[in-house]
Amino acid sequence: MFSNSLTLWAGIVLILSITLWSSTTAQSDVAADCCLTTSDRRIPKRVVTSFTIQTGDGPCKIPATVVVTKRGFKLCAPFPSESSWVTELIDNIISGPKPKKQKGKKHRKQ
Repeated sequence: MFSNSLTLWAGIVLILSITLWSSTTAQSDVAADCCLTTSDRRIPKRVVTSFTIQTGDGPCKIPATVVVTKRGFKLCAPFPSESSWVTELIDNIISGPKPKKQKGKKHRKQ
């Protein structure tokens, strides 16, 4: 009788340990995608495809702009209200690519 209750308690402790461990690792995965610092180095418009705004509340501790490049890199720039070049970059992403001017012969009106 004693060995059966000991086995039962060992099983319960094992299940609780696994449950607690999985919940703590799930919370740390969310924080892994947050910007921990930002850089004032300007990001060229031609390499940027999209952006997201990271607020300072929730799992992410600082406000930032997460910029995604054509190669899939995520770069951390300052919050738009903190830097004018970030605001210009966001405006450029939202407005989309501008049409390229055609090179070649210019036609004269006759």
